[in-house]
Amino acid sequence: MQPDERLEPEQLEILRRMTPEQRWRAAHRLYWSLRRHSVAFLRAQHPEWSAEEVEREVRHRFLHARP
Repeated sequence: MQPDERLEPEQLEILRRMTPEQRWRAAHRLYWSLRRHSVAFLRAQHPEWSAEEVEREVRHRFLHARP
């Protein structure tokens, strides 16, 4: 983890107070938000691509993502 990626103490406290279900829901929302942003980014970068090509690339990036 990079120094600028570390959580602040206040953020840690908020996460600790969340139930497992709340943390799962937050992660779920973050995942789908990132997918929507990825689609928008690829559409902007490759306006000639079809919707299927964009979705295929998003799937590929998410399947092969590395930390």
